[in-house]
Order: sequence, then structure tokens, then C-alpha cells
Amino acid sequence: MLDFLKTLGRGDRAAAADSGVEPPQQHRPSIGLVLGGGAARGFAHIGVIKTLIAKGLVPDVIAGTSIGAVVGGCYAAGHLDALESWARSLTSRSVLSYLDVNLSGSGLIWGHRLARRLEAELGGITIDDLPFRFAAIATEIGTGHEIWLTRGNLVEAMRASYTLPGIFAPVRLGGRWLVDGTLVNPVPVAAARALGARLVLAVNLNADLFGRGTTIASHGSDVDGEDVFDGLRRNPRGLIGLFGAERMVKRQFFGRPGISTVMVEAFNVMQDRIARSRLAGDPPDVLVNPRLGSIGLFEFHRAQEAIALGAEATEKALEPLAEALAALG
Repeated sequence: MLDFLKTLGRGDRAAAADSGVEPPQQHRPSIGLVLGGGAARGFAHIGVIKTLIAKGLVPDVIAGTSIGAVVGGCYAAGHLDALESWARSLTSRSVLSYLDVNLSGSGLIWGHRLARRLEAELGGITIDDLPFRFAAIATEIGTGHEIWLTRGNLVEAMRASYTLPGIFAPVRLGGRWLVDGTLVNPVPVAAARALGARLVLAVNLNADLFGRGTTIASHGSDVDGEDVFDGLRRNPRGLIGLFGAERMVKRQFFGRPGISTVMVEAFNVMQDRIARSRLAGDPPDVLVNPRLGSIGLFEFHRAQEAIALGAEATEKALEPLAEALAALG
């Protein structure tokens, strides 16, 4: 079956050489590659793409959200190797050098340093210049519209797609204020189909978040969960009230998750729920699920692990991909 993939992707050149006769051209269905959002886990997309290309399976359409738009755009522009080299070179310290803190605007980080890095690599490339169809997914502030960026400056489209609310300042593009596309479509299968893909292979970066999103059917307050101010009202004076309040203060404030943890976890929950819903309503023909649960959303210095996990997951998906191509071809 894997030989079939190579035949579809490249043609059987050995047979042509042996017979001296040019074989009939084999046409495969157009392939759409959908690259989902997931911050640092998105470096797995590099492993996915390189594995597909090694099998001769060049996508005809790419639709990406957030980090998926960045990796997909770099590949479409012919700069995937440069992105991979940069990603593998990242350390915890070098990641911090890209954080230009903004304390007065609508995001904690301006994002100019990262944008300049992309601009230096991709220059003035536009989406219209790319060799195949491409869409970066963003969300419009105020309306919640799902915006498909299919023309114009490539770097600006990438920026709009990965602008995580609260972290990066929104990007104004074409008269609209845009933020991360993950808010509306973490795995944009519909966009790939609309752009002409007959077979869609999608990569979900968050499939490994097991045990999330269940329902706790019965829950409420109890003595251990008593609010600190209730405790002070019941025992306003005396040692018992003092020490009881101290214990509750420790529970309330030292056991409470910090703001960064709350933001990351909220983003994880939102992305997981929306991705499940969108994939259930419009499933791809083949789904690649890299096991990336151990890699945090902002652990960009772990690119090497993510790339390897992406390649491994794609190898496992080659059989169902070959079957889908055979059925459609």
C-alpha cells in the first residue's frame, strides 16, 4: 500500500525506464492539508509535512489556523527548512527574547519581534504568489466572524491567525481587527474543501488531552471549601477564629492557580471543545493525531520532540491515506 502512495505521488519511473515506453499519467485526487492550532505543539506540523513530501504527496491546498498557518505558510513559500532550523535552535532563554512586553495596549506582547523575524525570512511574499491555494484562519473582534485570509501579504495573514487574545495585540487587516483563528475553527477542514481539495488530511494537535471535558454531575460547597470571609464572619475574634482564617487564606491564595495558568488552561478547554465540535460536524477523510499532551502550549524550546511526534503520527496515517486515495482515484 505504501508503494501505491509513491506511485501516485511520483509516477513509476522504474517501469518507464525498463520498458522504454512512457506509462500513462496517473492522476490522484487533489489533497488538502489542514494544520490545526496548538501553539508550541504546532512544530509537529513540520514533521507531518516532511513525511508526506518524502512519500511524494505534495498537497494542492493548505488551510491553517494559528501555528498551523505559520508552518503551512512557510512551507508554501518554500521556507520550511529555514523554519525547522530556527525552531530546533530555540531555547527557553531565546524564546524570551521574542517577547516585547506591552503594558499599555490590548495584549501583553506587541509581537513585533516575531513579526520582524518572519518578515526577514519571507519578505514581501503574498498569498497570491504561492504555488497552491492557501488560507489562514482568523477571528474578527466584535462580530466573531470566521475570516479566511486567502489573499494579500503572507506574514500579515500569519500574524492575524496566531494573535492569541490577551497575549498578542490584535492585528488590523483589510479594515478588520483580527485575532487567533482558534477561537472559531481550530482545525479548518471546511476551508480546505471550499478551496478545492477532494481529499482532506487534517492534523489535530490536541487529540492527546485525555480525560478532559467530562461532566461532574454533582458538586457544591463543603466545609473544606469554605470561603475565607465566611470563616472570619463566624469567628471574628479569638485564637480559633484567627488560626482558622489563616488556614483558609492559605487555601484560597497559595493553592489558587496563577493568571498564566488560568489563561493557558482556559485556552486548552476552549480549543479542545471547539475542535471536537467542528471535527464531528465536518470530519476530514484522514485525521493525524500526534501524541503531544506532554508538551505545553508555550514550550517552544521542545521543537525537536514535537517534530518527531508529528512524523511518527503521519507514518501511522499513511495506510488509511493510501486507502482513501485508492477509493477516490
